[in-house]
Amino acid sequence: MRHASILSTWARNVAPSPTLAVDAKAKALAAAGKDVCGFGAGEPDFDTPEFIKEACIKALRDGKTKYAPAAGVPQLRELLAAKYQQENGINGVQSAQVVVSPGGKFSCYLAILSMISPGDEVIIPAPYWVSYPEMVKLAGGVAKVIFAGQELDFKITPDQLRAAITEKTRLVILNSPSNPTGAVYTRQEIEALVAVVMASENVYLMSDEIYEYLLYDGMTHYSPASFSSEVAERVITVSGFAKTFSMTGWRLGTLVAPPVIAKAVAALQSQTTSNATTFAQYGAIAALEQPQAARAAVAEMLQVFNRRRQLLLKGLRSISGIECARAQGAFYLFPKIESFGLDANAFADRLLDAEQVAVVPGGGFGAEGYVRLSYATSDSVIERGLQRLERFCKSLG
Repeated sequence: MRHASILSTWARNVAPSPTLAVDAKAKALAAAGKDVCGFGAGEPDFDTPEFIKEACIKALRDGKTKYAPAAGVPQLRELLAAKYQQENGINGVQSAQVVVSPGGKFSCYLAILSMISPGDEVIIPAPYWVSYPEMVKLAGGVAKVIFAGQELDFKITPDQLRAAITEKTRLVILNSPSNPTGAVYTRQEIEALVAVVMASENVYLMSDEIYEYLLYDGMTHYSPASFSSEVAERVITVSGFAKTFSMTGWRLGTLVAPPVIAKAVAALQSQTTSNATTFAQYGAIAALEQPQAARAAVAEMLQVFNRRRQLLLKGLRSISGIECARAQGAFYLFPKIESFGLDANAFADRLLDAEQVAVVPGGGFGAEGYVRLSYATSDSVIERGLQRLERFCKSLG
């Protein structure tokens, strides 16, 4: 206890990531010889495409092992600027507005850190990605949560957003496709939320688009910054290479923002991490320079994810007591389990102990009564996990 008292306010109050904690516990059980069905990890189970790995290997052999500019390798920033103009429809993006960071998580944190001063409010729709409130806390801000449950398809309404904005509101976070729910906002829904933001002076939007390519059922992704030049002046777009190209361990995040914000983010990065790993950025360059190979890799993953999504959804809906919405993006399902009379933590702990099935409790996502299952795992794990989950639920009555 004496040692705990010397820790900073930030270190004492920040919560560890529950998703990483569940994944670590599941891996420890597996290492001990247990047959664990893991639905906790938020990363694709595919390997990084070979052409991306080869580009990184070549960069190493070519001596690309020194410091890079803090905001990223110029060639990569130029390619990203072109990508956001051509694919996302954000007009006039310049490479100076792009910052490459060591991971999409750090891109989000730098966006928040660049905008939030102590006491500023950040509106976060729930269910939310576990790290958003903690990032706001680390910046000295106040997280203001708006909840949208299954009855709202896990999507907040303009009226909810309008009611939550105060004179202290500085930033609104939007994540579509969503982690943990897989919900995808339509263009009309995003436009309605953006209109509320634009009607509020000095309120900005952080659009987390890390799952932008992982869409099903004919859904389309829309970047809020593409709606108009006026809107683009109020939007920070964050993304990365982790989910799209199965590059989670590469730690490459991206950020596109108005020039003054991008410059501030680059300055913050220069004093924290210096730059994202230099040779890894050449793998990302290959992903953007070889669009045909990139599209083929994404299409292959999507086909498998879609099959798994439907397999897991059908199985969950067949279990008495579980309700589950049909996710249309990312690689998660977010079933409601409150009918069993256990809070989500107890449900997840008992499920792991009794049946060696790892799920993430919804409390960490701001949604008690739900659990998150990732279908970024094999068909066999999904099938065995569903059998065990059904047996566990029956044991609860």
